[in-house]
Amino acid sequence: MSPVCVLVGPPGAGKTTVGQLLATALRVAFRDTDADIEAMAGKTVPDIFVEDGEEAFRTLESAAIATALREFDGVLALGAGAVLAPANRQRLRDQRVVFLSTGFADAIGRVRLSAGRPLLAINPRATLKRLLEQRLPLYEEVATITVKTDGRTPEEVAAEVGAALRATRDLGEKHPQ
Repeated sequence: MSPVCVLVGPPGAGKTTVGQLLATALRVAFRDTDADIEAMAGKTVPDIFVEDGEEAFRTLESAAIATALREFDGVLALGAGAVLAPANRQRLRDQRVVFLSTGFADAIGRVRLSAGRPLLAINPRATLKRLLEQRLPLYEEVATITVKTDGRTPEEVAAEVGAALRATRDLGEKHPQ
């Protein structure tokens, strides 16, 4: 068993929103590893960062990803930093990974300095810019499909992702190049 697809991308890319729309369109379940982490820890992601630290969060995240990839067959959304761990990138090698590519201007507009994003709590604009630059090569490394989200509605993005998934399925490819 493995997910229909795994969504990755920076904060504000729309992984959860697009993922829910896509799952509905494909008539499969949606799962977000951040929700899995909160269920495992019994507290919110921001609370884990504050009380336990980023390293503890990343350990929980890797465990949640491994479990979801093994047990789940719907649309799976990963947290923005999931690609940082080499083990997570390795786990994604045999998956259909959709990179929701988002530029800085759109990302900052969507994030809106949310309190639910612990890494953006201090100097959010500079931090988001740094995160985008740091993680872009990692998103590209794991991606089998890339969809640009800038200036588009979640519905438009979900429709393009769905079409790309159908095209790869029609070609019988798990990992299109």
